[in-house]
Amino acid sequence: MLDIKTLETWLWDGACSIRGAVDAPKFKDYILPLIFIKRISDVFEDELKRLSDKFSDEKVAYDLARKDHKLVRFFIPRSSTWPEIRKKTKNIGEELTDAIRTIAKENPKLQGVIDIADFNAKVSGQRIVDDGKLSQLIEVISRHRVGLKDAEPDILGRAYEYLLRKFAEGQGQSAGEFYTPKEVGWVMAYCLDPKQGQEVYDPACGSGGLLVKCQLALKDKEKKISKPLHLYGQEQNHVTYAMAKMNMFIHDMEGDIAIGDTLISPKFLDGSSLKKFDLVVANPMWNQDGYNTQFYEGDTFNRFDCGYPPASSADWGWVQLMFTSLSNNGRAAVVLDTGAVSRGSGNQGSNREKDIRKKFVDNDWIEAVLLLPENLFYNTTAPGIVLFLNKNKPKEKKDKIMLINASLEFEKGRPKNFIPDDKIKKIAKAFHAWRDVEKFIKIIGKDEAVKNDYNLSPSRYVGNGKEEEYQDVDEILVELAELEQERIKTDKELNGILKKIGYKGFLK
Repeated sequence: MLDIKTLETWLWDGACSIRGAVDAPKFKDYILPLIFIKRISDVFEDELKRLSDKFSDEKVAYDLARKDHKLVRFFIPRSSTWPEIRKKTKNIGEELTDAIRTIAKENPKLQGVIDIADFNAKVSGQRIVDDGKLSQLIEVISRHRVGLKDAEPDILGRAYEYLLRKFAEGQGQSAGEFYTPKEVGWVMAYCLDPKQGQEVYDPACGSGGLLVKCQLALKDKEKKISKPLHLYGQEQNHVTYAMAKMNMFIHDMEGDIAIGDTLISPKFLDGSSLKKFDLVVANPMWNQDGYNTQFYEGDTFNRFDCGYPPASSADWGWVQLMFTSLSNNGRAAVVLDTGAVSRGSGNQGSNREKDIRKKFVDNDWIEAVLLLPENLFYNTTAPGIVLFLNKNKPKEKKDKIMLINASLEFEKGRPKNFIPDDKIKKIAKAFHAWRDVEKFIKIIGKDEAVKNDYNLSPSRYVGNGKEEEYQDVDEILVELAELEQERIKTDKELNGILKKIGYKGFLK
């Protein structure tokens, strides 16, 4: 059985084999489909052997699988099996692309998943990845067998995750859009504590890692799973969507992944309403702009009844979408930037985000806010928070909110910090214990949140001995953008008044 380090080295060597031919962000477009093809080809060989043993004839086994694809996980035509791919010596890019498209044609659920890369693609008449480098990549991937007895699905998935992380380390924001640090995903999954048979949804699923971790967290807890989780996700980037589908297959999980912008066009519906889920877990893009008041006013799914977020940050638009997607007893965990739980508090006048936050507090929908360590995420050094929602709190949690200051629960890493396993367990255990812990956790009443003008930043309530506190640049920019919007609105109103009393063009 391959261990994780061997797999990591193997996959990284594959990335190095095409270094220079394509930019690092594009590595995944070439490598991940091939890793996946190697996996399903090896598994197909295993399943053919099982059928051959049963019918005492390999040809009979293959013919049966060809006639009834349900006998195997995926049916691979002989010409497209990995040993045949490895034999290619001429026109490798063209032959490889054809082989993968043949597999997709035989397995409709793989269409649009593995056949998105053209290994024969050219730019200005020159091949992006020439046959020499493709041959090297194929040889690297051929080093290890990854069939049913060679590697557990979750081990291969962790290696896949490692590869994404390696790309993310050098690619800043673009990588951060599809990759949530694995330890943050584990914290969320262990705190949500999924139960067998539950439906779990991620409306901004990226590569699907948060959904996968919910299933793996259940597997860690239950010795026997008779009813696995039902996983649902939506992702707007077509390449990342394909990665999410592959991630599900690699982990041997059934996940329903849709493509599209969830705020604009949610795909999981129950008639004309949003489908409801037991759990929602997500890390949407922080402070996303591009959604104005007209967009929110035009919504037909009643998602934004608590108010319209400012155009400079859709954070509370995402939160309201997730809350609307919860069943009557549903719970959610969503990663946001720290400003989402504090912006507007302590300032005179109204603030759109604070007004929405007020309604969530007043209705007792917020269960906890967890402050993460800084420098975990690949697109920012800011710490981030996890907001936990609960549509139907148990009696002991009514009108209370848990504030967790986990900002010191990390170890230094290069280039990013990380939360070690013992700290992940510490956070999850404390979350479920629901009691105060000095310099770590404080449970406040709703009245205390009101007294602090609905500021739910854990560091405001829980000191950890670290006096230094700062406001992230992104938070400041969002606040400035919102103030600018208010200025424009006020100027417009004032201009209207001035025109009515005879002054024209007084304000620009």
